[in-house]
Amino acid sequence: MITLTENNNLLGYRLLERYPNIFHFTTTRHGGCSKGYAYASFNCSPYCGDDMNDVKENQQLLLNAAADKDMHLVIPKQTHSDCIRMIDTSFLALDEEKQTELLHGIDALITDVPHQCLCISTADCIPLLLFDTKKKVIAAIHAGWRGTVQYITAKTIAAMIKKYNANPKDIIATIGPGISLPSFEVGDEVYHEFQKTNFPMERMSMKNDVTGKYHIDLWEANRWQLQETGVLAENIETAGICTYKEHHTFFSARRLGINSGRILSGIMLR
Repeated sequence: MITLTENNNLLGYRLLERYPNIFHFTTTRHGGCSKGYAYASFNCSPYCGDDMNDVKENQQLLLNAAADKDMHLVIPKQTHSDCIRMIDTSFLALDEEKQTELLHGIDALITDVPHQCLCISTADCIPLLLFDTKKKVIAAIHAGWRGTVQYITAKTIAAMIKKYNANPKDIIATIGPGISLPSFEVGDEVYHEFQKTNFPMERMSMKNDVTGKYHIDLWEANRWQLQETGVLAENIETAGICTYKEHHTFFSARRLGINSGRILSGIMLR
């Protein structure tokens, strides 16, 4: 990943940085005002128990970095579902209360409207950002194991195709910081959920000979979905950063607990 700010609170992707009509980012834990180790210090998510005044101040820092006075953060309340919301003109015509209601239980967002910054909150789960370079459509996806096993990434691309006639070959995709294969130990029931939904287990899982426990590679499971839908391998960038191992720089729920800060990943059409 590349650094987007001097204090390293925002990181970006080389593939997306090529496009000046796109603003995108992934936050680190640094350069904010949230208090207490579990939230320190750049938590921009309003749904994880942090002080809302601190969250709003951190969000303002994010808005300042974008240098876009019309930028609006769209942050869903995620529930590890496969539900997708289109942020289109009909959605934007609704009042703020109704919009907030419709963002509850949403784990992927899609839009072709400028200045709407689609955001995903993660802390070990996998954030994905998508950009169709021809149709000028963007998407943000929250893919924990539950969303991944429900094929949320493939379903999001299918929705982009249906709504906007997107072509997977024109899509740039990034797979952000999240828990890695060595760190993501799962129970047998999780392994079998992936197995019965036809994931290629030989390329995205392993069994620890010492513990007898399975491990799942969520990066690979989502990369496989991208390629199965037609996204070109050269158009996929994986951060390769394990949040569990790098918890001093990125929020990790497995390290810090559920009541802790979240990484915010976002993408916006300028």
